[in-house]
This record gives sequence, structure tokens and C-alpha cells, in this order.
Amino acid sequence: MTHAVELSHVTKRFGDKVAVDDLSLAVQPGAFVGLLGRNGAGKSTTLKMLTGLVRPTSGIISLLGTPMDDDPIGLKRRIGVMPEEMALLEMLTGPQYVRFVGRMYGLSDEVADARRKELFEKLDLQPGRRTVIADYSFGMKKKVALCAALLHGPELLFLDEPFEGIDPVTSRTIKEILSALRKRGTTIVLTSHILEIVERLCDEIAILERGKLLDRGTLEQLRRGASLESAFVELVGGARDGELSWLK
Repeated sequence: MTHAVELSHVTKRFGDKVAVDDLSLAVQPGAFVGLLGRNGAGKSTTLKMLTGLVRPTSGIISLLGTPMDDDPIGLKRRIGVMPEEMALLEMLTGPQYVRFVGRMYGLSDEVADARRKELFEKLDLQPGRRTVIADYSFGMKKKVALCAALLHGPELLFLDEPFEGIDPVTSRTIKEILSALRKRGTTIVLTSHILEIVERLCDEIAILERGKLLDRGTLEQLRRGASLESAFVELVGGARDGELSWLK
């Protein structure tokens, strides 16, 4: 079977720092994978390499059965990306930006506007007609970034902390959108520190620690009868007593 995502002995160094260390990981088509790890574990660097924003120091990355170096532009047209930094053109309005993204993916303005309108309505995104993205709240910017990632109906979707700064009502809508995408066969790779969301959405989990793959399996395999939080803390270690000396 052709993998939707495949990393083979991928390493990324920034000077003397090894952010990702000999990582091998394969994701089947249609899977919903949660990529977990502590801050600095290598999750965002891995996603940046998967989406072509950062080149690996060594190793091979393939998406949708094709090595990234063989067809970087063609592959980018087939994937959707919501990076943690969002990287929006903030002097445009939300509708202008989404239309611009639609043109990059070869959509007509009419199609892009219709899809954007539906996405904005579902996400309760109602900016002022002349308000530029720079003046949006953090949560509104996250919604625009998600709309841009979904606009072209990607076969493969990468989401880096999509629920950060999102209100509970919109969070539920996003969960429903992602569940619907999964049902239609979209492969999704998501990072999140909100483990309850990972438990609800993901059917597979990969845990990184110091750039290495620490464990990988289904939710049931990793939990081993406990909560995902307990299993995660036990795997990565390093938990500290939360009692403060000056409050004793």
C-alpha cells in the first residue's frame, strides 16, 4: 500500500542542535494521526519538513507516494497546511487573503468566494468588511488560517496546534469538520497539547521526545487502560511535584 506520509531516517540539525533525530514514520491513507510531544520535542520541525518549509539535513520524505524532491510544487497543491505561526498576509482582509490562496490552488474567484463564505459561516468568523487581518484577534487569525488550509479540498492535511486560542463553540465545529474530512478519506496529521482533543479525534498517535520517535500505536495501545495524559507523562517522564515551597 502507498503511504500518505513516509519519513525514512529523517534528521534535522540547526547548527549543533539536533531537532529531529533519525525519524522513521509511515502514515496510511485516511488515517488521523496525533503527533504528540513536549515543547521542543521536534513536532513543529517535523511538520515544517513535511510541508516543505524546512529541508531535512538527511533522510527521505515522501507524500502521497511521491518523494518530495521529485515534485515539490505538485505535492503542495494536494496538501493543506495550517502552521502554528499561521504566516498570513496581514494587510489583506480575511476574504481577500482566502481568495488569494484560492488563486494559488487554481480555483476561480467564484468558487473560492463560495467556499470561503461557507467556511466563515461555520466558524462564526464575521470580520468587518474593511478590517485587515492584522487587526483580527488571535482566534480569528487561526480561523482564517484553517479556512486557507481547507479551501482546495486537500488529500492530506497538516495542522499544527489548530485549537490554540479557539473558543469552545468553534472548537466543537472544527472537530466536526475534521471528523467529516476523515470520513471522506482525507489523511490528517495534527499536533496538539490538548490531549482530550487528540483522544476524541485521532485513531493513531506518535509520541516524539528529543527528536526521536518514542512510541507509536492506536489510542488503545498507548493508553493501556489509563488516560492518554497518564500514559503520555509516563512515557516522556520528567513530571514534577506541583506543590510550591512558599505555599506550604
